[in-house]
Amino acid sequence: MSQRADRHHRRNDRKKRGKAEEETRGRPPNPVLLNPPPPSERHLLAVDMGLRTGLAIFGPDGRLKSYRSKHFGSISELRKGVSNIVREAPPLGWIWLEGGGDIAEVWAKHAAHRGIEFRQVHAAAWRETLMLPRQQRSGEIAKKEADGLARRVIAWAGAPRPKGDLRHDAAEAILLGLHGALQVNLLDRVPKV
Repeated sequence: MSQRADRHHRRNDRKKRGKAEEETRGRPPNPVLLNPPPPSERHLLAVDMGLRTGLAIFGPDGRLKSYRSKHFGSISELRKGVSNIVREAPPLGWIWLEGGGDIAEVWAKHAAHRGIEFRQVHAAAWRETLMLPRQQRSGEIAKKEADGLARRVIAWAGAPRPKGDLRHDAAEAILLGLHGALQVNLLDRVPKV
C-alpha cells in the first residue's frame, strides 16, 4: 500500500473513532453492559430474517419457550421492529441470526448495544447439525423436513402447539435456535425428537 493510501486509511479510522466517541459522549453508561443477566437467566433468540421474520426463544435450560412469525411491511418497518423485539425479549445472552445484508447489521448493533453475543450463521450450519444428508438434498426438501422437525422440537420442549400452520420462517428459527442452544452449551446433545 502506498504512503498516501495508508495516510488516507488512518485519517478515515480517526474520523470513525471520533464520530463513535462523539455519539456516546454525554450518555450514561449502558446498564445492561454493566450488569449482564446471570447465566441462569440468559435466553437465546433465534431469528430467521426477512420481511417475514421467524423468531424463537430458548430458555436457560435449552428448551424452546416461544416462537412466532412476524411480518414487516417494509425494510424500514423491520429496522424499527428489531428494537421492540430485543427490548420485549427475556434477558438475552445470545442472538443467532440466519440471513445477511443491511438488516443483519441492524441486529448486530442492537445486540452490541445491549451486551448480547451475536452470531450470524447460514442455514447449512444448523441443517448439518440437525438433519440427515438426504434431508438436505435441496433447499425445498430441507424446508419441508424443517416443518416436521420443528414440530417435534415444540412437542419435546412442551411449548404451545401452533394454532394453525407452522410458517417455514418460524420453523427454521426454531431449528436455528436448537442449533444455537447446542453451540453455546445450553444443551449438551441433540434431544431425541
